[in-house]
Amino acid sequence: MSDGSVSIKQLVKTYVDDRGRPTFTAVKKISLNIADGEFMVLVGPSGCGKSTTLRMVAGLEKITSGTISIGSRVVNELEPKDRGIAMVFQNYALYPHMTIFNNMAFGLQLAKKEKEIISDSVGRTSKALGLDHMLERKPHALSGGQRQRVALGRAIVRSPKVFLFDEPLSNLDAKMRVHMRSEISKLHAQLGSTMIYVTHDQVEAMTMGDRICVMCDGNIMQVADPLTLYRQPENLFVAGFIGSPTMNLLKGKVQKRDDALYFVENGEANALSLPLQGRLASSAKQYAGKEIIFGVRPEHLSDEAKDQSHVPITSTVEIAEPMGSESLVYLKTGTGSFIARIHGEHLYHSGEPVTVQINLDKVHLFDPQTEKAIR
Repeated sequence: MSDGSVSIKQLVKTYVDDRGRPTFTAVKKISLNIADGEFMVLVGPSGCGKSTTLRMVAGLEKITSGTISIGSRVVNELEPKDRGIAMVFQNYALYPHMTIFNNMAFGLQLAKKEKEIISDSVGRTSKALGLDHMLERKPHALSGGQRQRVALGRAIVRSPKVFLFDEPLSNLDAKMRVHMRSEISKLHAQLGSTMIYVTHDQVEAMTMGDRICVMCDGNIMQVADPLTLYRQPENLFVAGFIGSPTMNLLKGKVQKRDDALYFVENGEANALSLPLQGRLASSAKQYAGKEIIFGVRPEHLSDEAKDQSHVPITSTVEIAEPMGSESLVYLKTGTGSFIARIHGEHLYHSGEPVTVQINLDKVHLFDPQTEKAIR
């Protein structure tokens, strides 16, 4: 079986003007190794360089410097058709005058494959994607989700080493996105092929990827499996990007009182003062008297006392968003507000006092200068 591993080394993409002068560097010397058969997700906000990276792997963007290898072969100078890749775009790019069968078979026909091979490959693929009963239809007769499955099928029949997905679900409605997420994950399990998937949606990234590469401003911020990103973000950007709602980040100082350390939030009215115990105390010891950023996820705030790691704070409800089995409650603090994800069906009201418990075992501390996590 062919090797579908992808190795990116010191990759740079700089755009230049008409005179060849650099105008903008979209990708800044990134390195990333993707194992054969791995589902790697590139995630980040618009303009972070994720789609540019994918297009360089595909051969659709010229590399400024660095190398890209697929298997043991450097592909920098190879045409897209010679790289052993297939790409699925945000726009389905189907031929409107062709039937679904011919759309899926087109790449094989160009490669001059035998009719029997084409028919067999399209037949098996269309059955797996639930398209076998509509092969004589044309794209205008299909829903958005069905068109996206045709685009997937067109890629699958080519049996590539590597599948490349460039935000393929962005044009679908919310319900169809959830369905197609599971379809692509099932497809990966069936094929065992290498897949590189670009998205700005961190929920897609967390639910689909074996590993996730978080990008910002042309740089790689962290590469890890979904739970590691969630539990151990390496910096403020990853902490704020992964998780929904986003992590609460509070600015303040580490104060020493007697033999204990406390995080004291900036501001006067409603400013939080929280003990730093155990690993937090060890991490924060070097920051006594200095600025620090305190992070806690909304789901690590509860309205019930559980054990000694939970510390109560009393605040006032600004806004409550009831969601049935839980509520997102925005609480006032010294410099703004933070969000608590509180389970249960209690209806909270603006101005209502509420006591919540912060799970100190789940707290993260960050250096405000380097923005790196303090371990």
